Amino acid sequence: MLDEPLGLTVHALPAYEKVVSGDARRTRAGRLKMMAVLAVCAAPVIASYLTYYVIRPEGRRNYGELIEPQRPLPSITAASMEGAPVPLSSLRGQWLLISVAGGACDASCEKNLYLQRQLRESLGKDKDRLDWVWLVADKAPVRPSLMPALGQATVLRVDAQQLAQWLAPATGRQLAEHLYLVDPLGNWMMRFPASGAPQVDTVAAKNIKRDLERLLRASAAWDQPGRPGQ
Repeated sequence: MLDEPLGLTVHALPAYEKVVSGDARRTRAGRLKMMAVLAVCAAPVIASYLTYYVIRPEGRRNYGELIEPQRPLPSITAASMEGAPVPLSSLRGQWLLISVAGGACDASCEKNLYLQRQLRESLGKDKDRLDWVWLVADKAPVRPSLMPALGQATVLRVDAQQLAQWLAPATGRQLAEHLYLVDPLGNWMMRFPASGAPQVDTVAAKNIKRDLERLLRASAAWDQPGRPGQ
């Protein structure tokens, strides 16, 4: 073996500009992949709303009045009938059919509560995707005689002034005269016409049910019974 001096080869370090450029490309690629994943996840929701709001055959009309722009659930705290605090935002994750009335609950209030219960039951296998909610907008006690019929309802007491910043009646009507529909994302998106005479309510119930069935059908790809995490 020949004795030769040890050779040292010095390799040039990569240029700073090339390193930065490569990092930037990888960052952009990562962001594009993340956006693609988000788009795929959101696609069913967007498609269902396009189906209901935009791609509707001629002659097909809503009975309920669409709320535009939609109003998200506010960050206010309600109270259960036992007085426990309940964030209103905790209702998100289900379709909500809401009525509003004072605790005394007059005949019109009772009619709306009955209609809510019947509409939910009429949905058959899809009924577990809809919660019926009574928001009590005053401090009056709820009559004990009403409680047995409210076993499957969500009953919460909410400050009337705070509630008025979210839900609103049609012009010339009172808040308690309507039923309100909120989607699983927490957006108030429809208001049903005020109830009238008993013979009108039969027609109203049929029309409200038709709207509910259309919405549940349009959202079936992404909305499941129950709230996420429960």
